[in-house]
Amino acid sequence: MSVAAHWKEVWTEKDPEEVSWFEATPGISLEMIDALELPAEAPILDVGGGASSLAGELLDRGHSDITVTDISGEALAREREALGERARDVEWLVADVRDHDFGRRFALWHDRALFHFMTDTGDREAYLATLARSVEPGGHLIVAGFGPDGPTTCSGLPVSRYAADELAQAFEGVGRLVSSRLELHRTPSGGEQQFLYALLAATRR
Repeated sequence: MSVAAHWKEVWTEKDPEEVSWFEATPGISLEMIDALELPAEAPILDVGGGASSLAGELLDRGHSDITVTDISGEALAREREALGERARDVEWLVADVRDHDFGRRFALWHDRALFHFMTDTGDREAYLATLARSVEPGGHLIVAGFGPDGPTTCSGLPVSRYAADELAQAFEGVGRLVSSRLELHRTPSGGEQQFLYALLAATRR
């Protein structure tokens, strides 16, 4: 089964509140974004954003240039429906970040729970190549994925786990680690997953 078909099946069969990575409010991501003090018009990209509520929270904060992309159109449709008329203020793109050209650059690249699915060297290199051409010089990256004690699989797929120094090494050449924090995410079923949140400064190109 292709990656796109896998995620279509996931989002056809499950509501957002049923997936393990669901969070009602993306609190840590918002804390990190707020700390950057980006201008309201700064372009923000949420990769693998799917049914996340981040876009709506950013609209509430006055951000006006928000793009959400996901390989699953079904996931994007869930969040567009949740936002109602406000969905018109967000750009929604069905795309695979391993080979997509956004045709523009962003001040912030946000990724919660996408990069850790890039377990193959070729996939990681393709992801980073897209990132490198899509982030403004002086821009930032917020990347969140499973920490060293996190799960080894998610949604039936293998994942990679990272300590802060390992993530910094993975992003060498495209981003410099500024700060990181480990957090325990409580899943809808009551379990716990260790996440690593990292803020990186984009390498000037």
